[in-house]
Amino acid sequence: MILLKEELLNIKEASVWATEYLGKTVTASNISYLIQYGRVRKIGDNGMTQVSKQELINYYKSYNGNREVLWKNQLGKDLNWALSFDQYKEAETTKHVHRLHPYKGKFIPQLVEYFLDSHTDNFKKQVYFKKGSIVLDPFCGSGTTMVQANELGMHSIGIDVSAFNALIGNCKIMKYDLIDVQTEISRITRLLKEFIANSYILEFEENLLQALYDFNNKYFPVPDYKYKLNRGEINEDKYGAEKEKEFLPIFNKLVKEYNIKIRQDKADTFLDKWYSQNIRDEIQFVFDEIKKIKRINTQKIISIILSRTIRSCRATTHADLATLIEPITATYYCSKHGKVCKPLFSILKWWETYTKDTIKRLSQFDRLRTQTFQYCLTDDSRTIDIFGELEKRNATFAELARRQKIKGIFSSPPYVGLIDYHEQHAYAYDLLDFKRQDELEIGTLSKGQGREAKDGYIQGIAEVLNNCKKYLVDDYDIFFVANDKYNMYPTIAKNLGMQIVDQFKRPVLNRTEKDKGAYSEIIFQ
Repeated sequence: MILLKEELLNIKEASVWATEYLGKTVTASNISYLIQYGRVRKIGDNGMTQVSKQELINYYKSYNGNREVLWKNQLGKDLNWALSFDQYKEAETTKHVHRLHPYKGKFIPQLVEYFLDSHTDNFKKQVYFKKGSIVLDPFCGSGTTMVQANELGMHSIGIDVSAFNALIGNCKIMKYDLIDVQTEISRITRLLKEFIANSYILEFEENLLQALYDFNNKYFPVPDYKYKLNRGEINEDKYGAEKEKEFLPIFNKLVKEYNIKIRQDKADTFLDKWYSQNIRDEIQFVFDEIKKIKRINTQKIISIILSRTIRSCRATTHADLATLIEPITATYYCSKHGKVCKPLFSILKWWETYTKDTIKRLSQFDRLRTQTFQYCLTDDSRTIDIFGELEKRNATFAELARRQKIKGIFSSPPYVGLIDYHEQHAYAYDLLDFKRQDELEIGTLSKGQGREAKDGYIQGIAEVLNNCKKYLVDDYDIFFVANDKYNMYPTIAKNLGMQIVDQFKRPVLNRTEKDKGAYSEIIFQ
């Protein structure tokens, strides 16, 4: 088929057209992404790249235009699409400190803001919180509620049984001397580069990357390979396995030539099992330098940067980063990127990326933060004396909380049988030597979703609410975000003498790496 000239758009024209067509911003980068990953065909050569308008229409119709209808057919007509927040780009749903560190199962800040702020609409008919209110999150996780409360001029208290979760949350709302943070980052980066220079790792990686570049350009050309893949013209499993095997001798030759030690001598801990020897040495070197930092706030935030770095450096495939399967110690065909990829042999690249990103995000939040109190306590929400424990950390905040009491709760409890929260950050517990309290988690993946697990979950959530009620004002409001596929929350409310007065069912559009199917959650009030 010969395409007519008016059917073709360059990248900038496609961006303008798609923005108007969808009614939301579509950048040139978004169009380039569609070309790179074979969603639409690249027409023309570099400098004169064009796309077919009809292919764009077909793509947006299949993915965006029909999604609301399709999901409502699967999940029910009561799905509230206004709470999908699909008008926001990822950069907005992960704004400033919300992406200081990866965390499974967190909600987006726009959802918190919707229920905490002072607006009303067709769905939210009254205001529940106001400036100066105290908001409680008894399942604080990575601290999203605390951060948004701060932005809105509210105080907030978080509680989490995971010491590392509490560290993430508190680091997001902590005030820093950014000059000191940058000075320490620069010092450690300089020393890390000197440390690496004494090995052959950089030369090894440089040669390996060049070999991969040549090989992938030949057998996995961008974007032609992905375009053919998306149209079923290539058997990915067979072709990928063949090429993975074909490249392996090149990799093994370089490993032998540079005497690279792939595995550590033992595999007793997470850090032993999931990192190459060189990466493990670099992690320890940086951590030893972090321990020399005098200002505790600076030390904490740089520890978070190191944790974020080492999470990205685990010996796993790119596709399995969220759910580890087996350590990867050689080059492999990567289904995520459509080419042969390699495991990491140095933390330097990610360390430099995340240090710059963290400084930027802290600076952005500094311009938005309000002079309010936030703190996440490490404790069990079923039994904690909230005001008593807060007194030990911040007497002024505790006095305010006792006098004013807590206006309400906005939280996302764990879902039954879905995540082991300590285990998802096992690397950080190993490194920081924090005490693990896995036995205090509610609804863990390891306990499954059987009857006993569900009964234990109902009891645990009820005990949390029963304890927290003591610290709330008389006319409190509680909002729990949950995917209640087993219909447990009506039972929880009944057992407590509470009542579900409203519920908002929302689509969850952007989930973890692999799962893009129709999925919803309910905000129970």
